[in-house]
Amino acid sequence: MKKLNAIDLFCGAGGLSYGFQDAGYEIIVGVDNEQAALDTFELNHPGAIGLNADLSKKETVNKIIEIAGKRDIDVVIAGPPCQGFSVTGPRNFDDPRNKLYLAVIDMVKQYNPKGFIIENVPGMANMYKGQVKDEVLKRLRKMGYNVDCKILTACDYGVPQMRKRLVFMGVRKDIGEPHFPAPQYGPNASRPYVTCREAISDLPTRKSELGKETDVYTSEAVTEYQKLMRGNCDVLSNHVATNHKDFVIETISQVPEGGNYKDLPAGVGESRTFHMAWTRLDGRTPARTVDTGHRNLFHYELNRVPTVRESARIQSFPDSFVFTGSRTKQERQVGNAVPPLLGKVLAEELREIIEKGTKNI
Repeated sequence: MKKLNAIDLFCGAGGLSYGFQDAGYEIIVGVDNEQAALDTFELNHPGAIGLNADLSKKETVNKIIEIAGKRDIDVVIAGPPCQGFSVTGPRNFDDPRNKLYLAVIDMVKQYNPKGFIIENVPGMANMYKGQVKDEVLKRLRKMGYNVDCKILTACDYGVPQMRKRLVFMGVRKDIGEPHFPAPQYGPNASRPYVTCREAISDLPTRKSELGKETDVYTSEAVTEYQKLMRGNCDVLSNHVATNHKDFVIETISQVPEGGNYKDLPAGVGESRTFHMAWTRLDGRTPARTVDTGHRNLFHYELNRVPTVRESARIQSFPDSFVFTGSRTKQERQVGNAVPPLLGKVLAEELREIIEKGTKNI
């Protein structure tokens, strides 16, 4: 079967679409309103166009159609924000504040793709006792799709991180039924979870210097995951350490592996006492969810926050994936992304359903 064409809405740096690209899809366009993220998207998706635009506007739809040309759009992937729903509630689904989520539904209607993947925060599943989720399902099913949704945990699919995402998978009714991939790692699978130590222990420690944006490896990859992330890459990018103040180094040095502010002596680190303050990763387990650069999550052993590359490894971005823009923007791009390995597993599952269902069409 020929390559399936896909467009990525609210693409950010392109973690989800990179997974689809790695699974053999052709990514046509990624749409977002953050230019730094789009620069990263274009750099890492050869041939794809990064479009800085407002998806709620008709001219954006027209521009996507123009970019796609005569090519069929087989799959739509998207990660729209759902902040509007928290204000308007399910009864006001068509409220303008929900326009970005509605734009994704409109794009599915516009292209009538063979399938789609829409991802969001897990909390959306229970918003207004599930009414928002149910309304999304109802509208997509009314458009001619079999749709299911499920909260997936990234570490079940080889990502060294306990990130959860709510995923909607839709398949056109004339093609087949959606189904989600079974966990491949963990206690109920054949392989153990990948730990964050297994993910990043081969990277330079940056104990004596901060490093630079483009550098070299100083040791060999040891674990299978490290080898997977390096691939054929011989250049180390985005591995620059943060120059912390002395009090930060002194405070975090007193937190044990896997601990947080509750493990500090009385009178130490009391300027930060919220639930994630002074959290140190546990190298023996998958990492907690990588944040967008708030600097509350510290290395499991070193007295600093992870570098962009370390966070990218934990998110399952290969070392060949280069992030652009300022350090702050790079951290936001990594933290906001869907792990590419999770995206790849979903892409492979969806392609299998489509290929099976279109043999006789």
